[in-house]
Amino acid sequence: MRIDKFLNTTNILKSRHIAQDMLENQLIKVNSIIIKPSKNVKIGDIIEVQFLEYCKKYKILALPTTKTIPKNKKDLYIKELS
Repeated sequence: MRIDKFLNTTNILKSRHIAQDMLENQLIKVNSIIIKPSKNVKIGDIIEVQFLEYCKKYKILALPTTKTIPKNKKDLYIKELS
């Protein structure tokens, strides 16, 4: 699954457009590497998202099979590390 779709589907970011914009501005890393929006992620990858005042890290536990998931099911797909 593409990183921009994953960030939107798992409700880490509100829209795919925001995810693409943050990726183009090098604010998101996967396994400590700056990547492009088309990069595919896999189970076990660590995603770092740099917001204005803080940075959050997430570990991918599973890949969603649907376009959207309920917010209360978010913990099945990602684990917040910091």
